[in-house]
Amino acid sequence: MLLQDIHQLVAGNFAQVDLVMQAGLNSEVSLINDITKNIIQSGGKRFRPLIVLLSAHACGYKGDEHIKLAAIIEFIHTATLLHDDVIDLSLLRRGVKTANAIWGNKSAILVGDYLYSRAFQIMVQLNSLEVMAVLAKASNLITEGEVLQLMHNYNPNISEATYLTIVHHKTATLFEAAAQLGAIISKAPLFETHLLNYGYHLGMAFQLIDDALDYGVNSPHLGKNTGGDLREGKPTLPLIYLLQHGSASQKQLAIKALAENNNVPFATIQEAIESSGAIAYTIESARRYAIKAQQALQGLPDTPYKVAAHALASLAVERVS
Repeated sequence: MLLQDIHQLVAGNFAQVDLVMQAGLNSEVSLINDITKNIIQSGGKRFRPLIVLLSAHACGYKGDEHIKLAAIIEFIHTATLLHDDVIDLSLLRRGVKTANAIWGNKSAILVGDYLYSRAFQIMVQLNSLEVMAVLAKASNLITEGEVLQLMHNYNPNISEATYLTIVHHKTATLFEAAAQLGAIISKAPLFETHLLNYGYHLGMAFQLIDDALDYGVNSPHLGKNTGGDLREGKPTLPLIYLLQHGSASQKQLAIKALAENNNVPFATIQEAIESSGAIAYTIESARRYAIKAQQALQGLPDTPYKVAAHALASLAVERVS
C-alpha cells in the first residue's frame, strides 16, 4: 500500500480537516495569514493528522470530532516547526524558505505561539478534559525535549539512551497523542494502550529515519539541505554510533566535526559514518521500532484502517530505500 492509497482512504476527512484549518488560520492580522499560509501549504506528508484519522476509524468511530483533532495536531506540529527553525537557524524546509528566513525570527516565534493558542481554542470546543490532558501533556513534553536537546548540543559524550529520550519527547510524543486520541474519542479504552504504543514506536522509527536522511541517504527526496543536524551541533544516532563504535581516528574526526566551530568537510564525516556501519545501525533500529508499531496493532479489529496503519509503519522506514 502506497502513501497516496492511505490518504485516499480518508480523503473525505482530509478535505474537512483543511476547512477547519483554513477557518482556524483566518486572522485579521495579515502577517499571521501570510506566515501560516506559507508553512501549511509548503507540503509535508501530514503523518500526524493521518494517524488521528486512521486510529479513530480503526476503533469504529462514527462522529466528527476526529476532524478537529487532526487539525489540532497539525497546528501543534506546525507551531513546533516554526519554533525549531528559529532555534536551529534553518533557512530551508520542504524545499522552500523557512518563515524565519523570509519574515524574521520574531515573527516566526509569535506566529508559532498563535498556532499553539489556536489549537487550544479548537480543543476547548471538544469539551473533553481527557483530550485536553493528553494534548497538554504532549505539548509540555515536546518543549522538554527541545530543552534537553539544547543542553546536549555539541556534546560528544551524549548516550544513545539520552538521545532516544529526546526523540521520544520531541517527535514520538505527538505521534502517541495522535493515535491515542482516536481511541479516546471512540470511547474504546481497550484499544487505547495498543494505539498509544503504536504511535510511540511509529514516531521513534520516523525520527530515526530522518536522522539517516540528514546524512545524505536518499537525499534527493529529503526536501532540505543535508548535514543540518551536524551544523546545528545535534549529535543524532548516526554520529552517536560513530562516536561510540568507530575507530580511534573516526572518533576524533566526529568530535572535531561536532565542535562548535568545526571545519571538517561534510563529505568526510559522511564517509566515516557510512563506513562505520552507523547508517545501517540507525536504519535497523528504525525497522525494529516499526515492527513493534505493527505488532501493537494486533489487538485492533481487522479493518482497512488497521491495514493502512500497519502499512504506514513500513512506509516510515522505506523512505530510505
